[in-house]
Amino acid sequence: MVIDGATVEAEPRAGQCLRTFLREHGCFGVKKGCDAGDCGACTVHVDGIPVHSCIYPAFRARTRSVTTIHGLAAGELQRRFVEAQGFQCGFCTPGMIMTAAALTDAQRADLPRALKGNLCRCTGYRSIAAAIRGAATPEAEAESDAIGRSVLAPAGPAIVTGRAEFTLDTAPAGLLHMKLVRSPHAHAVIRRIDASAALAVPGVELVLTHTDAPAELYSTARHEHETDDPADTVLLDRVVRFTGQRVAAVVADSVATAERAAELVVVEYDLLPAVTDPQAAIADGAPRLHADKPPTARIADARTNIAASVESHLGGVAEGFAEADAVYEETFEIHRVQHVHLETHASIAWIDPDGRLVVRTSSQTPFLTRDALCRVLNLPRERVRVFTGRVGGGFGGKQEMLTEDVVALAALRTGRPVQIEFTREEEFFGATSRHPMRVRVKLGGRRSGRLTAISVGIVANTGAYGNHAPGVLFHACGESISLYRCANKKVDGVSVYTNTMPAGAFRGYGLSQLVFAVDSALDELARRLDLEPVAFRRANMIGPDDALTSIEGAPADVELGSYGLPECLDLVESGLRSGRGDPPPGDQWLIGEGIGISMLDTTPPGGHRAHARIAERAGGGYVLHVGTAEFGNGTTTVHTQFAASALGTTADQIAVVQADTDGVDYDTGAFGSTGTVVAGGATLQAAGRLREMIDARGGRGGPLLSAEGTSDGLRRSVAFNVQGFRVAVLPRTGEIRILQSVHAADAGTVVNPLQCRAQVEGGVAQALGAALSEHLDIDGTGRVTTRTLREYHIPAFADVPVTEVHFARTSDAIGPAGAKPMSESPVNPVAPALANAVRDATGVRFTRLPLTRDVVYLALAGRAAADAG
Repeated sequence: MVIDGATVEAEPRAGQCLRTFLREHGCFGVKKGCDAGDCGACTVHVDGIPVHSCIYPAFRARTRSVTTIHGLAAGELQRRFVEAQGFQCGFCTPGMIMTAAALTDAQRADLPRALKGNLCRCTGYRSIAAAIRGAATPEAEAESDAIGRSVLAPAGPAIVTGRAEFTLDTAPAGLLHMKLVRSPHAHAVIRRIDASAALAVPGVELVLTHTDAPAELYSTARHEHETDDPADTVLLDRVVRFTGQRVAAVVADSVATAERAAELVVVEYDLLPAVTDPQAAIADGAPRLHADKPPTARIADARTNIAASVESHLGGVAEGFAEADAVYEETFEIHRVQHVHLETHASIAWIDPDGRLVVRTSSQTPFLTRDALCRVLNLPRERVRVFTGRVGGGFGGKQEMLTEDVVALAALRTGRPVQIEFTREEEFFGATSRHPMRVRVKLGGRRSGRLTAISVGIVANTGAYGNHAPGVLFHACGESISLYRCANKKVDGVSVYTNTMPAGAFRGYGLSQLVFAVDSALDELARRLDLEPVAFRRANMIGPDDALTSIEGAPADVELGSYGLPECLDLVESGLRSGRGDPPPGDQWLIGEGIGISMLDTTPPGGHRAHARIAERAGGGYVLHVGTAEFGNGTTTVHTQFAASALGTTADQIAVVQADTDGVDYDTGAFGSTGTVVAGGATLQAAGRLREMIDARGGRGGPLLSAEGTSDGLRRSVAFNVQGFRVAVLPRTGEIRILQSVHAADAGTVVNPLQCRAQVEGGVAQALGAALSEHLDIDGTGRVTTRTLREYHIPAFADVPVTEVHFARTSDAIGPAGAKPMSESPVNPVAPALANAVRDATGVRFTRLPLTRDVVYLALAGRAAADAG
């Protein structure tokens, strides 16, 4: 066949797809996102026709001309994708461009249909549509100040041409491949493992089992403070606690050989009783999942399966309810959803010429992962290097160590490079998810508009392991409650072990669950008090002079660095009053509006550290070293803007080297909304110091100078977000149609308007997916039954409305250059705003997510039947 203009003579293996064939021939711009023809990341042209190469048999391309992103003539389309910021992580972009390049004028006029085979998890699609249809050139960058300008992403040209290197876009010599053997049982003890048949397969190098693994207890969660999470995990365990847990690792010379050998590993189990419901797990007589763990494991109460707990009483809650004119009490259920970053979890480990262990990984936390590997494998820090290429999305799912430990162990044992890559199916049952929660909310209020009492009870399902269980529980209770002034508050919560796949960090870190419950209840209480819901919020939300309190009632370690919440409410109300978005034809549709509000601490508690180094280049410009990983969060662009602003130059003069433990002293990681406000603070400090050194020298010329900066994240501010929807609901089908979506954010100084707007749009789109369609299903035995993207259904182009994005005019007193983060917080008010709009339209309060058509239809039909009866 002819690949990108060059003739290739090679025989595909039996059953080989075109995607793997192309990647074996160096076409790394062809990405793997699903292996099922669902996402379009692997799109190429065969004789000019776009196809999903993951389901296109390689042998069918014989004698044909195949064009990948590398062979597509660079031109206007790629330029527009760069200028419109038509990407964030960029993993889907080559496939998206290949599809777009083949569109006719008629197809470009109907992008929802034309792009139905290409998914993007990051952008919300508006910027992609702008790129395909033609986008205006961004505002030119000022010579003296890069902050506040829509500076283009430095990696843009590499992303749109397929040259940007993600984790596995490299093939070191002698590479071996790993496949995991996973448990078919939810709870069992391994009696015996027989790997002899697997080891007899030609090409198999190694089979690792629990007898080969260190006994060190750790958590897969990555945090600045190791003690934040229960140490309840070992690298390969003799006890399995969920269906899909890894029990052995097969290393071979190819993926196919490793897969075939993994099927031959014989594992004999002694089954144990399993429990999949958190309420049943804390009842008397339930099987205890971690009763074998020592007190040093930091489990709240292993005897009752409680991984973490919180209890806080402020004032007199009973008295507060007694004085209320109305009380609303309801249980809300928030379901399990998956991150679906299009690049799955993947790592490569090898031993370098100096004898150091090197791990290239798709991670948000390379430094924390290095330190964890040192502890688990008993290696000194100087003998381990961890770094990332470009990371294809994260959303919290890559704030875990799920692949690096086992692949590192294999590299140490074999002395050869070893690679592991999760399939999409493994992501659904072998990675992590958002914490499912059952939340009991009770609110009391007076007709004067004052809240008298708030009581919240939470039962979170952390799954088989407690990674992130304490942090998610505490964070969920924090800002969702402290956002409102009320003298009487009560919070009781537990995060419970069950024999289901582990939950973990997810965008919003518990707040998306709690804000849905609390804000929905607040909306309902306002209606029972005959008060306008938005006015009720205004009367009770914290003000600029209020002291923020923690869930324990003590002064919180956060400050109101800026206060744009009222302006955000004004912007959303004004947007909804505009009436944009015509209702569907016919008189069967019910129309309603709703608003949700949320607050987010700008960094995690207890500190979050970053180090940056910047130096002059001999040929002009500067090189900036930072530890922050880029996975669509946009921090790389922001760092160039901070540095350029301090140095009085333009952002294109700043080259960034990032996310490598050899590059800077330390960086906690790109999570908790810290890439801008913590790592960015270190960059701004380093660049400011370099500017002082240059000025003292008398300008450019002379010995090359360098400077360093640090940030500890101890001073914390808060960000505010308000979402509004106008919806139409069709009772006879249960369809919800979004007529208008308006979002306003207090982001402080908006460093990059185009990029920040895109972060908001992407957050709204992801949250809408979780609220309307996405659900990860687990049956009564603990087995995940959702296995493909087409079953899970993240939003496609046609599913996402255009969101009007507005920013409050504030500048934060704490964040660098007055900035606040905006990659995480936009997701939090979306679900309650949608539920409140549906309630306004239908009169029915929905307390469970997602609001799929069948759920809405059955609820409205049930109410109609009850009214008729």
